[in-house]
Amino acid sequence: MLSPKNDIPPRQGVLNELAADSEGAEHSTGILPSQELERQVRVTREIIAVEPIQDDQYQPASLDLRLGPVAYRVRASFLPGKDATVEQRLEDLAMHRMDISNGGVLERGCVYIVPLLEHLLLRRRTSAMGNPKSSTGRLDIFTRLITDHGTEFDRVREQYSGPLYAEVSPRTFSVLVRKGSRLNQIRIRRGNPLSSDEGMKRLQHEYQVVEAISEDQIRNGVPVSVDVRGSASGGLIGYKAKRHAGLIDIDKIRYYEALDYWEPVFAPHHGGLILDPEDFYILASREAVKVPPKYAAEMIAYDTLVGEFRVHYAGFFDPGFGHPDAGGEGSRAVLEVRSYEVPFVIEHGQVVGRLAYERLTAQPSRLYGSGASSSYQRQGLALSKHFKPLPRSDVHPL
Repeated sequence: MLSPKNDIPPRQGVLNELAADSEGAEHSTGILPSQELERQVRVTREIIAVEPIQDDQYQPASLDLRLGPVAYRVRASFLPGKDATVEQRLEDLAMHRMDISNGGVLERGCVYIVPLLEHLLLRRRTSAMGNPKSSTGRLDIFTRLITDHGTEFDRVREQYSGPLYAEVSPRTFSVLVRKGSRLNQIRIRRGNPLSSDEGMKRLQHEYQVVEAISEDQIRNGVPVSVDVRGSASGGLIGYKAKRHAGLIDIDKIRYYEALDYWEPVFAPHHGGLILDPEDFYILASREAVKVPPKYAAEMIAYDTLVGEFRVHYAGFFDPGFGHPDAGGEGSRAVLEVRSYEVPFVIEHGQVVGRLAYERLTAQPSRLYGSGASSSYQRQGLALSKHFKPLPRSDVHPL
């Protein structure tokens, strides 16, 4: 069994010598911006890695995580629980150990545990949360972050010290991955900043973070609804994944022909769109979304009160997404949608999710849209970056 803990260098006393708050911080609590993540890597050593962290892993308010060289096929998804490490649970649940250093196929419908190259040694008042990268969600790859002694997915407790693991389960396409492939990202939070509807109403009043909604619609986050008319796209409202398409190499960009993997979905002549059980859809929000430079947003997970479907696996929206300061001018949220158990009709303008906004401790030194890694700024309806742009002439209703 791989033992990531053996690769973690000692703290060397540096953490105890540093002040609690970072240089240049405007707030003592909040999500850490890119420059503070770099400081955690280079100065405080709260984020460490088996191999050097690359500059393009830093996002405005998150850090991309990389797969390690080994993947374990397991019988079932699991949480280790407060009394066990992930490695201890793998001794009972692992079916097969696979070397993915130079590439390995993760089969659709199977569950894998992959130790990551990054590890954490978090300080007091510091915790973290994980999420799939946007491109991961758009490929219907279900992935979650796990820690030793963890009792929740995607949540890293305060002062956690130890390795990180990704649970990976491709749902629609089998995928080729290798050491260094990036499926997850992590945000670091200092303290426990208050987040309230009143605060989000103030954001809506100042920035119009989600266009064409009123402040009295904000409850447990800012509502986002779905477009099933496609007025601005000739009736195209989304894509449905083909069930038996080919393999996708997760590291190939603008490589695959979209129509080999996806069927265009057009606006219904009457009423809403019927979601077939277990099919996977890419749709778009009716509204344009903005994230101000000093804030980050997260799409709140599946809510059974709005219907029997799940929306948006990749829930992080970075500072500057859709914002004029980063060249956004409003960007629509792309929604990964899956119905469960029964067919479900989703209507135009139906609320399908809510965005929770949270401030950063300071404005990031880089905004979403200002670098090559910002793949979806100014986006409308868009597939993941693995597919070649689809000419409008190739997409038309039958």
